[in-house]
Amino acid sequence: MTPDRLIDLSGLNCPLPILRAKKALAEMASGTVLEVIATDPGAPKDFEAFCRQTGNALLESASTADGKFRMVLRRK
Repeated sequence: MTPDRLIDLSGLNCPLPILRAKKALAEMASGTVLEVIATDPGAPKDFEAFCRQTGNALLESASTADGKFRMVLRRK
């Protein structure tokens, strides 16, 4: 799946990855897909909770070979 938008939030710690992703999603149309790259070890759990609370869908959450985390979200 090719995301509609990609944001690299490497080096940012909680709560900045969530805040930046929230801002990016607000600028996107309903049903579009946002890919987030983060280095904060808490990011996968944070994004899981964020999606649960906001109604956005967490399509994928995985760690990458270089120690980063990749989350793919679909805007509600």
